[in-house]
Amino acid sequence: MSEVQTAVGRDVFEYAVLRVVPRVERGESINAGVILYCRARSFLAARTHLDLARLGALDPTVDVTGVRAALRAAECVCCGGAEAGFAAGDDAGRRFRWLIAPRSTVVQPGPVHTGLTADPAAELDRLLEVLVR
Repeated sequence: MSEVQTAVGRDVFEYAVLRVVPRVERGESINAGVILYCRARSFLAARTHLDLARLGALDPTVDVTGVRAALRAAECVCCGGAEAGFAAGDDAGRRFRWLIAPRSTVVQPGPVHTGLTADPAAELDRLLEVLVR
C-alpha cells in the first residue's frame, strides 16, 4: 500500500477555493468555485457557481461576463486538451499548481487544503455545496 493511501481505500487530495474579488484594492470576495486534485486517481477538476446577488453586493458594476469567462477558463485548464490553451500539454499536477498560484486578478485561488477521499468527483461536489453555494 502506498504511503498516500489509507487502509480503507481513500487517497489524499488537495483543493483550493476560487474566489471572486471584484475590487482587488478592497480585498472583499465571494467563493465561486473549487479546484480539486487527487494525484493517486489522476483526477483534476473544477466546479463553479457564481451567485450574482452576492457578487452585486460587493460591486454592482463588476464585469460578470469577464468573471464567468475566468471561471470557465479554470474549468478548461483542469480538463486539459485544446481548451486548456498553453497548459494543454502539461500533466494534471502541473496544471493544478498553475491554477493555485497566487495572483492579483478578479478570480483568485485561496489557500490549498488537503483531505482523504475514495471518490474525488463526489468530494468536489460536496465541497462546492459546503463552501460556495
